[in-house]
Amino acid sequence: MTLQIGDPAPDFTLPNEKEEPVTLSSLKGQRVVIYFYPKDATPGCTKEACNFRDRWDQFEAHGIRVLGISKDNAASHTRFISKQELPFTLLTDVEPCVVASAYESYGLKKFMGREYMGMMRHTFVVDAQGNLELIYRKVKAEVMADQILKDLGLS
Repeated sequence: MTLQIGDPAPDFTLPNEKEEPVTLSSLKGQRVVIYFYPKDATPGCTKEACNFRDRWDQFEAHGIRVLGISKDNAASHTRFISKQELPFTLLTDVEPCVVASAYESYGLKKFMGREYMGMMRHTFVVDAQGNLELIYRKVKAEVMADQILKDLGLS
């Protein structure tokens, strides 16, 4: 069953870069951007993270939390945050990627003729009541943050 705008966002608890648990339902009362990405420090993922970083003031001014989710471990997230000066939280969803699967963001991918299971680049905006407000299945990494701000009428 495909997630639709208006559906309750699947709740989860995942460890952040400090290995502390972050639970989505504990963030009710504020908007939350959840973006799934394949791997820390790769070109597309760096562009996407830096777009959120460069628009951080606007997200923060509107009380919007940003959570990036990949399979990478806390040490990898910490290095990525430090190198790119990221002001938001990165979470670890280890295989079999239960949270990404709940968001239909983990599955069969193809690259250079090879098939493998991996994280898909999808983004979700959760409203203050905990429901899906926006869903992006075709993400342009370098402008994802700009697109969200525009679609929310905040840019």
